[in-house]
Amino acid sequence: MTFRAGPNTDHTAQVSARGVRGAEDTDLIARVRRGDVEGFNLLVSRWEKRVFNYLLRLTGNPDDSLDLSQDVFLKAFQNIRKLDDTARFGPWLFRIAHNEAYSQFRKRRPEVAAPESESNETSFFDRQTAPGIAVDLSLAVSAALDRLNPEQREAVVLKVYQGFKFDEMAEILDCPVSTVKSRLYTALDLLKNELAPGNTTRNATPRNATRGTR
Repeated sequence: MTFRAGPNTDHTAQVSARGVRGAEDTDLIARVRRGDVEGFNLLVSRWEKRVFNYLLRLTGNPDDSLDLSQDVFLKAFQNIRKLDDTARFGPWLFRIAHNEAYSQFRKRRPEVAAPESESNETSFFDRQTAPGIAVDLSLAVSAALDRLNPEQREAVVLKVYQGFKFDEMAEILDCPVSTVKSRLYTALDLLKNELAPGNTTRNATPRNATRGTR
C-alpha cells in the first residue's frame, strides 16, 4: 500500500484533483473491498489533510501527528471490511484517529488521560484558522481555546473545525449525544466569556498549561 498522510497536498498516489472529486467514499470503499489498493489511495487523498489537522490539534506535535496519521490509515485499510455503514466512513475514520491519539497519550503519560498544552509552546490552534474567522480574531480564539479542558476543546475541534454533526461526534467520542452537546455548549459559553470585551484574563496562563492538572 502506498500513501502518505500529512500537511502536504502532494499525494504519493499522484491522483488528479478531478478523480478525487469525482469519486464518492462509498464507491471507493467498494473498490477497496474488491482488492483495489488505488481506491484506498484515493480515500487517503480525500481525508489525509483533515485527519492530520485533527491529530495536530490534539497533540500539538507535527511529527507525532504524521506518525499517528499513518497508523490511522493503516488500521482503516486493515479493518475497512468491518465498517457496517459505508456512508459513515468519516466518523468511523475519526474514531480510529481519536483512539490512536489517546492510546499514545496513555502510553506516554499514564497518569493523564488527555492531551494538555505546554505554556512555552505555540498553541496548536494557531496552526489553522477556522473557516470565516479573521487571523487577528483567530489568535484571540486560539488563546481562549487553550483554556478549555481537553474534552471541551475536542468538541469544538470536531464541530467548528471539522464540521461533524452531533451524532457523528458522539460516534467518534463514544459517548451520548447529550454529553457531546453539553461539552460543546459549555465550551462555547466559556469562549464567549473569554472573548468578551474588557476581559482581563486573555493573557493569563492557560488552564491546561501545567502537566498533570485537570
